[in-house]
Amino acid sequence: MHFRRIIWTVLDSVGIGEMPDAVEYGDTGSDTLGNIARSRPLHLPNLCRLGLANIRPLEHLLPDPSPLGAFGRCALCSPGKDTTTGHWEMAGIHLDRPFPVYPNGFPAEVMDEFVRRTGKKWLGNVPASGTEIIQRLGAEHMRTGWPIIYTSADSVFQVAAHEGIISLDELYRICKVVRDMLCGPHQVGRVIARPFVGTPGSFQRTAYRRDYPVPPPEGMLLDRLSERNVPVHSIGKVCEVFLHRGITDCVKTKDNEEGMTATLRLMRTSTDGLIFVNLNDFDQLYGHRNDVKGYGAALERADEWLATVLAAMESGDLLIVTADHGCDPTTPSTDHSREYVPLLVYGPGSKRGVCLGTCTTLSDIGQTVAENFRTHIEKGASFLTAII
Repeated sequence: MHFRRIIWTVLDSVGIGEMPDAVEYGDTGSDTLGNIARSRPLHLPNLCRLGLANIRPLEHLLPDPSPLGAFGRCALCSPGKDTTTGHWEMAGIHLDRPFPVYPNGFPAEVMDEFVRRTGKKWLGNVPASGTEIIQRLGAEHMRTGWPIIYTSADSVFQVAAHEGIISLDELYRICKVVRDMLCGPHQVGRVIARPFVGTPGSFQRTAYRRDYPVPPPEGMLLDRLSERNVPVHSIGKVCEVFLHRGITDCVKTKDNEEGMTATLRLMRTSTDGLIFVNLNDFDQLYGHRNDVKGYGAALERADEWLATVLAAMESGDLLIVTADHGCDPTTPSTDHSREYVPLLVYGPGSKRGVCLGTCTTLSDIGQTVAENFRTHIEKGASFLTAII
């Protein structure tokens, strides 16, 4: 084992330029980091110290003449561009086909089966913003007691309900029924419970969201680490993406600030294993809402936090910073975007200034983590020897 502890941070949706097949996804011109940097100057000194601007030219960001660690980018090998696809590929799972999406809502056979299995009528069944649809249908939901069903550009079946109308336990029961129901051609990546509170005109989502993803196949990275008794500490939605498999403990978070605080706390208390972090605000709050200003500010806040992470690192630590897909807030689309993702790797005992080039799959990261902890996953080529 070369590194006793790995801090693996996923900056959710922070892509670094369109992949060659972006046109097939309607994502020509998408470039999350590049377009934000063109839209407004970004102050990212710590990410640039790690080599962010060495990966490719980014306006107003200067490449470091001697980056702290290794830098490169990863392509997404699997079809698709969503959270589950990206995180699964990191862990060594490649999809044969993308998870289905429903730009016109779910077909009648799905919704008829929903009624039959749950005993509930429904409202909505349209692609929508979660904050918008509860304002639009929340009052009718409170009057009828029917849950609000909606989807998005992602492969998701979302069920929204007021906590005073449908209890959390009942909402979770409904979502579990839907998860079991959606199989075969309608096997969406995630079913999501979306509770909210408030009164008409001022509804607000609560922190009791719960995700029900497709179970990952056996043999992925976290399974292998568990077999080796490697502690895996999950922060953010990582535990839900992998259905808690192979995870020692899980810290659920409501925003980036909680995730960043939890990471630093774990760095003080855990001495070995993997700290696997997802910071989701980039995607959820800013990318999908085309909020360029907010996205840029969130990047700068994460950069400030990275200074504290770097200062807290010990001799046996390795930091990996990457993303799972893009979500360019400067384009008309509010969907994820088919982009390369950045790859920054640093440890006090690792090589400096190493160009890793373009990894052909996100599984290269998982294979590197696996090799470090003396195990192996099916997909990916480790870059461990390039950095030690």
